[in-house]
Amino acid sequence: MSHRLALALAARDAGYDVVVATRVSTHRTAMEALGLRVVPLAKMKRSSANIWNEIKCLSEILGIIRLEHPSVVHAVAIKPVIYAAIGSHVSKVPRFVAALGGLGSIFSGSGLKARLLRPLVKGLFRVLLNRDNTRVILQNANDLDVMTRGCGLLEANSVLVRGAGVDTEQYAARPIPHGVPIVMLASRMIWPKGVQEFVNAAIKVKEKMDVRFVLVGRPDRENAASVPEALLKRWNDEGAIEWWGHRSDMVDTLAEATLVCLPTYYGEGVPKILLEAMSVGRPIITTDMPGCRELVESGRTGVLVERKNADSLARAIEGLLSKPDRLAVAGQEARKLVIAEYSVEQVIDQTLRIYRPIH
Repeated sequence: MSHRLALALAARDAGYDVVVATRVSTHRTAMEALGLRVVPLAKMKRSSANIWNEIKCLSEILGIIRLEHPSVVHAVAIKPVIYAAIGSHVSKVPRFVAALGGLGSIFSGSGLKARLLRPLVKGLFRVLLNRDNTRVILQNANDLDVMTRGCGLLEANSVLVRGAGVDTEQYAARPIPHGVPIVMLASRMIWPKGVQEFVNAAIKVKEKMDVRFVLVGRPDRENAASVPEALLKRWNDEGAIEWWGHRSDMVDTLAEATLVCLPTYYGEGVPKILLEAMSVGRPIITTDMPGCRELVESGRTGVLVERKNADSLARAIEGLLSKPDRLAVAGQEARKLVIAEYSVEQVIDQTLRIYRPIH
């Protein structure tokens, strides 16, 4: 609903019968009202390492593919890509599209789980994705390099589509508000998004300037790196930051911000929240990481900071907020960049061309 609804509707309008196989929570009725058929994935758990559950999940996906007889299977994220690739190969699906919107903690993490899973995932990618009927969508040049050099993906099977795109009409430009500045981080509340660095930077900056720091988003309880809700509430009560929780009205929420931060050290593709903020006309501060650095064009749209460095983040925030003219220009340049290179229309056009059969 947040990242690929526009693509699904465009595929529907292009004549495809679109079936969305997903874990169902609150949006099934809304998707069906738009003419999309929804098939619940009951066994899919993102963080599960239970081998029996994973076998049941693979069996469930294989059953759906066999039942639907699709001409195209488009799988999103590492686990669905692996299982759907197996199911598509067994069922001889004409076209398989693997979308890896960032390589996540398996490739960016240094923990034991990441180190154990990485060689397994690389081997599966090499075997499953180097097929004539397969195309792999990557969102940034670094991930493309990791997949081709590190995982043995054939260059002919890879396609660079930079992000999930943003609807620049829905996320229309909004004036930067007057009054006390608001610095916002909107994301899943997991540590690798730079939540701790953001809070530490907030404490430093608020010693010198009158600024509000806001976290938007909920904890991700399926992720071992989730920030505890009790801690978010404590930070809020102590006044270090404001925790607004989940917001569904992101256009209006981002419009309240003076600037938007994402001090991530996660394996991002091209972060959609940054594209949305830029489309609204907000300068961004983000880490010098693949998928993020491309959005800060020579400092025109914002500032890059060192990863895991609250001092670097605090200096960047102080620097932008102390120069209102630069702040406004950076916001204007941010929107121009999104319109030129990251609109949802461009992503849809590229993706629908990938769906077409190979002759």
